[in-house]
Parts: sequence; C-alpha cells; structure tokens
Amino acid sequence: MSNSSSMRGGRTRKFKAEINVVPYIDVMLVLLVIFMAAAPMVNPSVINLPTAAKSTLPPTEYIQISLKPDASASIAINDKKGGAGKPETASGRTDLVRKLAALHQENPELAVMISADKDIKYDEVIHAVSEAKKLGFSRVGLATR
Repeated sequence: MSNSSSMRGGRTRKFKAEINVVPYIDVMLVLLVIFMAAAPMVNPSVINLPTAAKSTLPPTEYIQISLKPDASASIAINDKKGGAGKPETASGRTDLVRKLAALHQENPELAVMISADKDIKYDEVIHAVSEAKKLGFSRVGLATR
C-alpha cells in the first residue's frame, strides 16, 4: 500500500487554483480615491503666460497705436519730449492700415509701439503687428504696464 501516504481517509486531495482578489480590490480603491482627489487640482485650460521685463529702453520717438475693444484704434506720434502728437482715430482695420502707411511715408525711421486693451481679441493685436511689419517698420513693440 504505497498509495496510503497520499490518501487521507480514503479521499484524494484536490488543490485549489484560485487567486485571492481582495488585496487587488483594496489597492484599486485606494488608487481611485487618489486620482479622484488629484483630478480637480489639475486645470489644463489655464495658460500661464510669462512676464516680460523691460530688456531695452523704448525709443524716444515712435508711433503709438492704441487698440480698443470696440474695434476702434487711435494713432499718434510721440516726440522726444514725451508728448503725444495729435491722435488720429481709425474706425477699423483697413483705416488703421491706411493711416499707418501714411505715417510710414512721412517718417520711415520711426518705431511702432502697440498698446492694446486687456479685453481686446488677441487676433487684433497680431494683425496690427503683422501689418506694421508688412509696411516696412523695422521695430514693432508691445507696450506693457
């Protein structure tokens, strides 16, 4: 009876091949709570724009373009004394470009300084910079506070 050592009480022994999933469920619940708590802290829609320090001195004489949120603009020439010349108002993009071209004909060496309101569309500022570059202005800058 060599089989008696493997038999107990006359029955064969069956091995259980099951995985205990309770620890895995515990770990998954902990990870779920961590991700649920961390998700509101990450806000991908916020853009963190860099701040710019004044790297160079602004020119003493320049053409200042003031863009307003109501799609109007004003153009003035600032002289060496810091005083602004008589501002001309422009009703739209085409009027702004036309007046800027006329000022460039008179003073081709002047730089352009664009000061835009906070509530203006970014597209308007980019268009003003682009048009000034197309007209041949070598220096175009943005005014900051």
